[in-house]
Amino acid sequence: MYKEISRELISFINDSPTSFHANDTVKRMLNQAGYTELTESHSWELKPGGKYYVSKNTSALIAFTVGTQLDQYSFNISAAHCDTPTFKIKPVSRIVSDNRYHKLNVEMYGGALCAPWFDRPLSVAGRAIIKNNDRFETKLVNIDKDLLIIPNLAIHLDREANNGKKYNTQIDMLPLAGSTALDEKSFETLIAESLNVEPDAVYSSDLYLYPRISGTMIGLEEEFIGSPRLDDLQCVFATLKGFLEGKADQSINVFYMADNEEVGSSTKQGAASTFLIDTLSRINQNLGGNDERLHCALASSMIVSADNAHAVHPNHQDLSDPHNRVYMNDGVVIKYSARQSYTTDALSAALFIECCKKAGVPYQHYTNRSDLMGGGTLGAISSHQVSIASIDIGLAQLAMHSSFELAGAKDTAYMIDAMKVFFSTHLESTEPGVIIAK
Repeated sequence: MYKEISRELISFINDSPTSFHANDTVKRMLNQAGYTELTESHSWELKPGGKYYVSKNTSALIAFTVGTQLDQYSFNISAAHCDTPTFKIKPVSRIVSDNRYHKLNVEMYGGALCAPWFDRPLSVAGRAIIKNNDRFETKLVNIDKDLLIIPNLAIHLDREANNGKKYNTQIDMLPLAGSTALDEKSFETLIAESLNVEPDAVYSSDLYLYPRISGTMIGLEEEFIGSPRLDDLQCVFATLKGFLEGKADQSINVFYMADNEEVGSSTKQGAASTFLIDTLSRINQNLGGNDERLHCALASSMIVSADNAHAVHPNHQDLSDPHNRVYMNDGVVIKYSARQSYTTDALSAALFIECCKKAGVPYQHYTNRSDLMGGGTLGAISSHQVSIASIDIGLAQLAMHSSFELAGAKDTAYMIDAMKVFFSTHLESTEPGVIIAK
C-alpha cells in the first residue's frame, strides 16, 4: 500500500517543479473531486454541503467543504507550504564569461544547501506574464529538457575542496546554459517558444531552477523515498489526500497551501498575510454569520501546520535531542518548542494524538537539541492572523533543503490516515481549556 502511495507522491512532485505548478496540480485534483473554483474579486454563493477553492497569486490556495449541520460549526484547518529552496533567475539573466560561456544570473531563494546542486541536469520553470490585447495573463513555464548545469571545480584546481567549502552564490552557483554562439535574447526566446507566443508578448516572469531528477524508492525493502522538494510537498500531498477523504457535517474543513514559507511568509500569498482569515470571514458571512458567530467558530477551531522534521541522521546522531528523537517510517512527528517556534501545546497535542490513535497510526515527539536553534514554520506565523488552537506536525526526513531529499516511504500514508480522522472530527470548545472532539 505505501509503495502505491509513494509512487503517487512522486508523480505529484514531478508535476510540481514550482509553487505555481503545485497550485495547478492541486487545482486539477480538486476539480476531479468535484470542487468549484471561486475568485477573490467576485461574490461568493456558498451552500451547505458545497465544495470550493480559491487561489491567490496562482501559487497559494485554500480549499474548503461546507458542512450540512452548522448550528455550532468550527473550522478544521490544515496548512502546508508549496515553495522550496532553489535559485531564482534575475530579470536581466544573461552573463557571458571569458567570451565563451553563456551563464544565467541567479540568486538564492530560501536556505538551500548549495553543494547538491552541482553536476546535475537542471531546467527552468515558473510563470510568465503574457500581454494578450489589453489582458495580462499568467502562463505556466516548464522547459522540459536538460537545459542547465552548475559545474563543480575540479579537485585538481581546489585541493582543499574536501576540507570544507564556502560558496559564493554570485560566483559559484551560476548555471551554464551554452556558448556565446547563443543570441543575447536566446533565453527569452526559448521561454516565448515554450508558450507559443512572440518574445515581445512576454512582459515579465518568475522563473526558478529545478533539478531534473525524478523521485525514486530507495532501500533494501524500498522503505525510503528520495525526491526533490519533499519539504514540503510531501505534507501538501498528505494533508490534501486526508482533506479529500475526510468529512465532518458539523464543521467546515479547510485545506490551506501557502507560498513563500522558505523566505519568511511575509507576502500576500504567505502565511503571514490575511489570506486565511479573509477566507474564513467570507465563508462565515456568506453562510449568514456575523462577527460574533465567527469568533465563536474560531474559539472551537484548530489548525494543523504540517512541515517536515529532522530525522536522526545515521552519521550524526549527536545533533538530535538525546530523547525526543524521530525516525523515518516511525509515524507522524509532533513538534514542540519552548520558544514557540512550533505552536504545539498540551491541548492541541492531545487532540491530534487522539486522531492518530483513532486512525491506528504511530506518532512520535520531536524537539531540537536545547543548544541548537531550530527553524520555524506556518503554525506560529498563521497564528498572528488567526488566533486558534494550533499544532505543528511533520514527517521525518534527511537532507532537508537539499536538491534531493530522503524520507520514509510509509510515513505519507500515516499522515493521510491521521488527517482523514482530523477532517472527520467535530471540535467544540465548551469552556477555557476544554475541547470536545467527536
